[in-house]
Amino acid sequence: MVVGITISSPKSTILQNPISFKESNSSFLGGSLKGLSLPLKPRNKSRDNVGLVVAAARSTPSATSTDSTSLGRFYFNFTGFPFPLGPFLNRRTIRTEVVKGSIWLFEQEQALGFSSVSTNIRMTVIKLKTGGLWVHAPIAPTKECIQLVKELGAPVEYIILPTFAYEHKIFVGPFSRKFPRAQIWVAPRQWSWPLNLPLEFFGIFRAKTLKDEDLSTPWADEIEQKVLSSPEVGIGPYVEVAFYHKRSRTLLVTDAVIFVPRKPPQCISKESLLASAKNGLAVKLLSKGKEVPQEPVVDNPMNRQKGWERMVLQILFLGPSNLLEPNATFAQMSQKLIVSPIVKTLVFSKVPEKVRDWIDRIARDWRFKRIIPAHFDGPINAGGSEFLAAFAFLDDLLGEREFTWPSLSLIFTSLMGKAASYFPPDDMKTLSSLDQFLVSVGAVKKTVSGRKRAA
Repeated sequence: MVVGITISSPKSTILQNPISFKESNSSFLGGSLKGLSLPLKPRNKSRDNVGLVVAAARSTPSATSTDSTSLGRFYFNFTGFPFPLGPFLNRRTIRTEVVKGSIWLFEQEQALGFSSVSTNIRMTVIKLKTGGLWVHAPIAPTKECIQLVKELGAPVEYIILPTFAYEHKIFVGPFSRKFPRAQIWVAPRQWSWPLNLPLEFFGIFRAKTLKDEDLSTPWADEIEQKVLSSPEVGIGPYVEVAFYHKRSRTLLVTDAVIFVPRKPPQCISKESLLASAKNGLAVKLLSKGKEVPQEPVVDNPMNRQKGWERMVLQILFLGPSNLLEPNATFAQMSQKLIVSPIVKTLVFSKVPEKVRDWIDRIARDWRFKRIIPAHFDGPINAGGSEFLAAFAFLDDLLGEREFTWPSLSLIFTSLMGKAASYFPPDDMKTLSSLDQFLVSVGAVKKTVSGRKRAA
């Protein structure tokens, strides 16, 4: 999962129609570049993952498109500064049915620049009582992806950008051009860096703004929303909108929490996994002085698994203590509902009071039984107790909370959550050093709110 940066949304009347394929983009602490995005088509197979510990991740297979050898996966994307998001030419789409006739997940691979590090990016589609589709966090509109959406047999009515993050914003404009009658709704306080450009520059036109607990949205009877809109933690604010589909008791988030599966998502290619399994420069630097073998990487389940474990640790920690033998750290991070270390360190620890208010309102008002994030595994079988437990680190930042009588499940999951929010100090060194550097140069703030400040 990558934290991204995007743009403020002045409504321009100069540009009327999204004609150009060019889009400017930015990544977290990155910037904007002009790029070109052209769609075509991917396929999919169903997957069935089961995970226990603090929460369980599971998805129910559904029908997908035809054989995976057909065309339709081409999508040219070479944008994003300083790390453009791949794959640059080919994106496979996997569709999974979560709730029969009601909720579907669409997943594609997302690679970080020219590296071998990949994860998945997820779009969630909900069929409303009106018969139309509500699309959360669009992915690349390849021909395959669009065909898989059309196979649902319903019109796309609403397209939702639930965050300011670049890796989700980049696809909203191209996706909306495939469904020109759909309304576009975006998270508030959009921004981009190094140039703060209007949404129209990203190909996003006539967008409406999502508001906290807004009961006037066309979907309010079925889907509720709560906005996390923090003070600026650095060069811009962190904004994320959580949604609750009442009928299915499903919570949708973007980057707030993740559940790392033991096995790699199906959409990640074997080529990416094997490339990550190679003992390259990053492995040598983080080998703790051990001899690094240089044998060719054979395509087998063990090497694919090694590649996945290395990917996860590089995404979560930027530079874990040991990529040569990632198994132990991976075991601590996987199969748990957690807040990503990079989001926790660079964002949530800066605004603990805002985050606490947001997650408390979510757990108090919504009786969800599953969570669908935009990255890693999903859906996750988890409720409010597990969700709060993933944020147990906030208690340390905010000190003692007002005493209430907690439920036994909350006591148990809070204890589990303390373990889930613990990250090995050796693995946190690179991320902590980056945070200290960014604070020292003024790129991020030490804390924006909260009574306890880091030393």
